[in-house]
Amino acid sequence: MQNIVSVELTRDCEATRIPSGMPATLGQGTQVDITQRLGGSYTVRDIGGGGLFRVAEKDADALGLDPTCALPVTEPVSATGPVEEKAVWEVLRTCYDPEIPLNIVDLGLIYDLDLDRSPEGGSIINVKMTLTAPGCGMGGAIAGDAQEKLLRLPGIRSANVQIVWDPPWHPSLISEEGRKVLGLE
Repeated sequence: MQNIVSVELTRDCEATRIPSGMPATLGQGTQVDITQRLGGSYTVRDIGGGGLFRVAEKDADALGLDPTCALPVTEPVSATGPVEEKAVWEVLRTCYDPEIPLNIVDLGLIYDLDLDRSPEGGSIINVKMTLTAPGCGMGGAIAGDAQEKLLRLPGIRSANVQIVWDPPWHPSLISEEGRKVLGLE
C-alpha cells in the first residue's frame, strides 16, 4: 500500500477529474493528497473538497516531484525493426486505473493485442480494451495513456487503443497476480 503524501501545487497544472474524465485545472497553491502514484501518473485528492484528479507524468513538477519515465527498460530496437510482443505487454503493465492500484493488464482490461509490421517499416499496434464499468468517464484518459506510452516504444509507427464493451468486464478477469495485489486471494 502506498503512503499518502500532502503537497501544495507549485504551479497551475492540468488534471483529469475522476471519475467523470472531464479536464480541470488545479491552481497553484492548492493543497492535495497524493493517494496513488503508479505508472508515471498521480491520483490526487483536493484537500479543500474539490474531489479526485489524475495528474499526468508531465506535470509531476507541479507536485514537487521529478517526472520519471514509467516505461520498462527493453532491448534496443531499431526504428524500423519489429517490436517484440513482450515489450508491448510490459508497456501496457505501466498503465493504471487511477482509482485501483493495479495495471490494466492484471486488471483484465486488455481483451486483444494485435502487432503487425508496417509496409513503411516498424510496427503497428492495435489494442482492444474495456473498462471496469461502462459509465466510467476515465476511459479516454486510460486509453490515451496506453496509446502515448506505446508510441514511445522504438519501432512503433502507430498505436491504436480502442475501448470495447463486449464481453463486459467482470472481476474474474483479474489475473492471479492482480488478485494478490488487491487482497482477493
